[in-house]
Amino acid sequence: MTTQDMPALPFDRPTILDIPPMLRTLQAERPITKVRTMMGDEAWLVTRYDEAKSLFTDPRLIRSHPDPENAAKVSESAMMGGPVGTYETEDYDHTLMRNLLGGSFSAKRMRMLRPRIGGLVDDLLDEMAKKTPPVDLHQELAFPLPVLVICELLGVPYEDRDQFRIWSEGAADMFNGEHSLEQLTELRAYTGSLIEKRRKDPGEDVISDIARAYDEGKLNMDYAVGLATGLLFAGHMTTVVLVEFGTLHLLTYPEQRKRLLEDPSLVEPAVEEMLRFTDAGGGNFVRYARDEIKVGDVTINFGEAVLISGIAANRDPRFWEDPDTFDISRETNSHLSFGSGRHLCIGATLARVELEAVFSRLFQRFPTMELAVPVEELELLDNLLPGGLVSLPVTW
Repeated sequence: MTTQDMPALPFDRPTILDIPPMLRTLQAERPITKVRTMMGDEAWLVTRYDEAKSLFTDPRLIRSHPDPENAAKVSESAMMGGPVGTYETEDYDHTLMRNLLGGSFSAKRMRMLRPRIGGLVDDLLDEMAKKTPPVDLHQELAFPLPVLVICELLGVPYEDRDQFRIWSEGAADMFNGEHSLEQLTELRAYTGSLIEKRRKDPGEDVISDIARAYDEGKLNMDYAVGLATGLLFAGHMTTVVLVEFGTLHLLTYPEQRKRLLEDPSLVEPAVEEMLRFTDAGGGNFVRYARDEIKVGDVTINFGEAVLISGIAANRDPRFWEDPDTFDISRETNSHLSFGSGRHLCIGATLARVELEAVFSRLFQRFPTMELAVPVEELELLDNLLPGGLVSLPVTW
């Protein structure tokens, strides 16, 4: 099969709530298939749960590449469209990051934030209640909440939110590589200036921790800036998408919303089901082979790109019972939305705390909330890496 004959990403989907039928077709045929990225490069696409989980934990799959200029790319995004990090030091850098940030993002510390995050949600819902519906839930809740939380946690001035939002969205641009690089450069310069400020005037925040580690010689400035930039970017953009689609799922599955209203103790499994059902972060985790890897009858060669489809794995009928049913009381929910193994997303617990704060309050406060437009009229931000919605108009 030539590159031109391979299935080409991105795959079409009937509606924004469906997974692409092509994923289902490939998943039924075999666990891993050669595809063509939107950049025209070849990559292996993993669509079944067992193989996806196994590859997530395989140390031979990494995020960097020994020849990044010539490595396969999935998009033009300078943020995560291709290899990330330094090939020679990736393991060391990853261990350093975990050691440095493990306490800042520990499950215990994140749980301690519950009252504060709950208060932020209450304040945003109070302001939303003062407005005459319909309102855009994206602007009123889904965007401001993760930004407020990450600003407090990192030590980023909230008044800068509109500017770093522009830079973040620009860096996530999957189609304009020059614009993406320009905006990422601006975002890095901004986080670099914050690190310099914290070196002179430290506080009780994560950027102060990074600045302190730099002063102690534990990391260089380029790594410090990259770490702070990645945390600011990922700390708000992906959670915006999860709040939007979590709301949308409950609005389009009213019987599940009714169950949550009647039994608030279901909020934790409800959040896990939202995570399983939502295609956030572009849908594919990008990795590169540092050694030959055999998956069934497929051989992944050194340097080749591997795309692990979280949304396909999370709907694999070989692993899940009724995978396309949105069930907030699903008892076993070992989804792969945050990855798996040693590279499990460091912000996973924070995202869960934020989502639980939202969905233990939103429909209690607005029990009659419904979409203000037909679901078919909602538009995807399909030019940005994390995806999400252009807007989410709701009424009550």
